[in-house]
Amino acid sequence: MPTTNAPSIWDISAPVYHASPVYPGDAPYQQRWSASMAEGSVVNLSTLSLSPHVGTHADAPLHYDAQGAAAGALDLAPYLGPCRVVHAIGCGSQVQWQHLAHAITPDLPPRLLVRTYRQAPQDWDPQLSGIAPEVLARLADLGLRLIGIDTASIDPADSHALHSHQVARTRQLRVLENLVLDAVPEGDYELIALPLKLMEAEASPVRAVLRTLGTQSG
Repeated sequence: MPTTNAPSIWDISAPVYHASPVYPGDAPYQQRWSASMAEGSVVNLSTLSLSPHVGTHADAPLHYDAQGAAAGALDLAPYLGPCRVVHAIGCGSQVQWQHLAHAITPDLPPRLLVRTYRQAPQDWDPQLSGIAPEVLARLADLGLRLIGIDTASIDPADSHALHSHQVARTRQLRVLENLVLDAVPEGDYELIALPLKLMEAEASPVRAVLRTLGTQSG
């Protein structure tokens, strides 16, 4: 559990701006100003263009299933509630069961967030760590509803079969990617990471936060 002098809220969202790393081939973040107070407008007004996979995001089933639900149709319940953060730093190309076993207890919450980086990279990482598909299946057997990771994908960057995404599809696991867990100790928290109501999109940006269990809103 977090120490008593730890913050009650952790922002575990990646910053989204022009330098945000993107999966090769994805559309980067772009912002165009259509009105500027510096040029005499009464307001600043801009237009954004980006892949919904830029920054911290929730994959919708439509991302890996032609008949899957879009982000806006997702049940929000998996994205809100008790979760466990576990560290698997230096795990290699895939998180294996032995990297998580120390944190898998009978009281495992239905949400698990995995930290693989000592410090989140500022650029695209072709050596990112995914999660082995058999690990996801085993976690689903234990009642897991959501898996999150601090890399850009639950599959290795060079994967074409996307075996782990397919396990997420068949086992109805919800997926969060590009979390920032650098400062978060292992332990149990409340997760809040709601996708936007994007009715035709295969993913959605989220503003993901963790709260110390028992924290009351002000």
